[in-house]
Amino acid sequence: MFEFLSNQMRDEKGRLDSTRGLICGLGAGVAEAVVVVCPMETVKVKFIHDQCSPKPKYRGFFHGVREIVREQGLKGTYQGLTATVLKQGSNQAIRFFVMTSLKNWYKGDDPNKVINPFVTGVFGALAGAASVFGNTPLDVVKTRMQGLEAHKYKSTWDCAYQIMKYEGPLAFYKGTVPRLGRVCLDVAIVFVIYDEVVKFLNKVWKTD
Repeated sequence: MFEFLSNQMRDEKGRLDSTRGLICGLGAGVAEAVVVVCPMETVKVKFIHDQCSPKPKYRGFFHGVREIVREQGLKGTYQGLTATVLKQGSNQAIRFFVMTSLKNWYKGDDPNKVINPFVTGVFGALAGAASVFGNTPLDVVKTRMQGLEAHKYKSTWDCAYQIMKYEGPLAFYKGTVPRLGRVCLDVAIVFVIYDEVVKFLNKVWKTD
């Protein structure tokens, strides 16, 4: 999705500036949230909460999904959609904004300059760190909205309000340190693989 959007927004020299990179990242994140992330994250969070309860009711993945759909319908796998779209959209917007900015800085006046995979990995780790600090509050709200106690909240905004009112602003940054280590490594690896795959496809799949 990012490649599709960025190909429409590059200038005549094939350059993508950081602002357009942010917009393309936002579009990619929203698409990712709706099609993949929300249902998978909802099921994952419900499973984690269920297994931590005194009497787990899900015997396995397929049984759990079947029970969620039977009890709540398909919308049961789309709980916290608004929070997920906000989280994932901002997530990818921040990452691609930082990544595009760093790549443009590194390439300077030569948009065709090849970037070493190690450098790409470092840039990816920085982009990942920026996204953690930028949207951990949204991640906390999303997780609460997808948990087994999601019924306590009337909406995404009500969830954020209750966290602020009863737990204070620091509650929005719970789990930042462990998430930082995982996300930096995760994003670094993803961007290295992503760049190498794009380079390979550009060689074997020539386009005008």
